[in-house]
Amino acid sequence: MTHLRTASRPAARTSAHKAARKAVLSAVLAAGVSAFALPAAAQGEIRVAWYGGNWGEAFRTCVAEPFTKATGVRVVPEIGTSTVTLAKLQQQKDAPTLDVAYMDGGISEMAQAAGVLDAIDPAGVPNLSKATPEAVYKADGSVFAVGSGYYSLGLTYNTKEVKTPPTSWNDLWKPEFEEAVTIPSPANSSGVPFIMFLNRIWGNPAGDLSKTFAKLKTLKTALYFDSSGAASNAYQSGEAVIGAHFNVGAWDLADKGLPIGFAVPKEGVWATDARLHLVKNAPHKADAQRFIDTALTPQASACLAEKLYLGPAVQGVSVSPEVERKLPWGVGGSVKNLQLFDWADINRDRAAITDAWNRELARQ
Repeated sequence: MTHLRTASRPAARTSAHKAARKAVLSAVLAAGVSAFALPAAAQGEIRVAWYGGNWGEAFRTCVAEPFTKATGVRVVPEIGTSTVTLAKLQQQKDAPTLDVAYMDGGISEMAQAAGVLDAIDPAGVPNLSKATPEAVYKADGSVFAVGSGYYSLGLTYNTKEVKTPPTSWNDLWKPEFEEAVTIPSPANSSGVPFIMFLNRIWGNPAGDLSKTFAKLKTLKTALYFDSSGAASNAYQSGEAVIGAHFNVGAWDLADKGLPIGFAVPKEGVWATDARLHLVKNAPHKADAQRFIDTALTPQASACLAEKLYLGPAVQGVSVSPEVERKLPWGVGGSVKNLQLFDWADINRDRAAITDAWNRELARQ
């Protein structure tokens, strides 16, 4: 440190000189504050891609707000579907603006293959050890994604029209439900895996869907839904009184006061998850890792269960009995009760199954 000698200073200063010095000092301090404030603001935020609607609101409440409260780092959401987010990551591959991305199973594997994801290192995300084994996704020995919660495709029904809750997928073929059933088309993310799921529960050989399509041709549907929103609209309008829908969407309708029930059939349910990903070359990698770490706390997982009825992908999470019955596996269940398919198999067979659907069902 340099010390100034008092002897070298003038013995007296005019009031004008003092005023001028004060003005200069104020200007320097102001400039200094501005100079430090701008980089701090620039470094004090991360960009996270997540879904719209109640999903985005839940991610904000359960993860983003606790993260910001703990770190002071602001979360800027970029709203979009998984496919939109993947396209953005591919376009920005050399200079990404995103730090973290929520994407669904299936799209997650595509993102990994496209080389737009960084490895999630336990050293930077210590809560990775709290995730259930099923929720940790690896490729070439590294973790490329971690689940934030599960949702399932189960039996959804109008409780006024369907007096006895359905217990089997085969109930969709009952005569009283003719022309009032809805199931997903391959245009929906659940469409192709749902067909593979039916093929499995009916005991047909893997890879041979002929008997499954033959049975589906006999199903008298009101519509095949291309989006979850279309399914919700069909149940809400009464166009469909029974069929398939995600537990998240079905219970959302029920919570709004509509006469909608959701059942986990005896054959089980197909399920997938919403996953967290660290973007490769993320502008703010350390903060991005801390965000993912926050998402893997029991508190965040319980909050998502309460807001969306996502089945926790974190160990040691407790929820109320009312929330438990609305989780993807139903009362007393767990991730072990879900039928989780390998998305590599689904993506591999997607084109062939879609072609078969178009030939056998879409042209009916």
